Amino acid sequence: MSRVVIVTGTDTGVGKTVAVAALAATARGRVLVVKPVQTGIGGPDPEPRDARTVEALTGAACRELVALDDPLAPDTAARRQGVALPPVSEHVRAVLGMAAEHDVVVVEGAGGLLVRLDADGGTLLDLAVGLVDAAPPDVTVEVVVVARAGLGTLNHTALTVEALRARGVEPLGVVVGAWPERPGLAERCNRDDLPRVTGVPLLAVVPEGAGALPRAEFVAAAPAWFDLGLRSRPGV
Repeated sequence: MSRVVIVTGTDTGVGKTVAVAALAATARGRVLVVKPVQTGIGGPDPEPRDARTVEALTGAACRELVALDDPLAPDTAARRQGVALPPVSEHVRAVLGMAAEHDVVVVEGAGGLLVRLDADGGTLLDLAVGLVDAAPPDVTVEVVVVARAGLGTLNHTALTVEALRARGVEPLGVVVGAWPERPGLAERCNRDDLPRVTGVPLLAVVPEGAGALPRAEFVAAAPAWFDLGLRSRPGV
């Protein structure tokens, strides 16, 4: 059996890449992290490439399928650059091919669930549905939602979960992508309320600044961020 874990954020900048690294660090067997579309790599001040960040934090193998210059939504960046993006269906085939050669494939989205990954309106949600529908019996497909800790996260996370359920995909759970060292009232309440509001478990709480840790410290610390028992642990 192999597993495909699709990781989406409720928005951009919620700590998704570090959460992906934490999932990869705690997964077992042959692990591959895939970034279907990376944007923002061009210009005088390019953004850090997510796959390289994950590789630096974990040592896991990483693949980037498409890279675009502008720090914009993939379809917008591709249109500005004159690049033809592969359809989401092509990503489905590619990921399932990788799953045949790995125990765990972690797929990192771009921004939120409905950000367009191709020129035909295909989104990460379409990728998730396509993988669920096309996966052979020996491949399980799961979706993890990465959320903010502070105000607004209950609404954003509930909307993301509802969008998944509307297409027949039940999320594995929620990860808080950056938990502050000194959480305020909103953060503390949200930690308790996220499972109640969304109806899915809180899988992990990743501390703010975890992405700056050296690899050995990150890998050693990551298992402690997942605290819901063996069934919900990403490495099981």
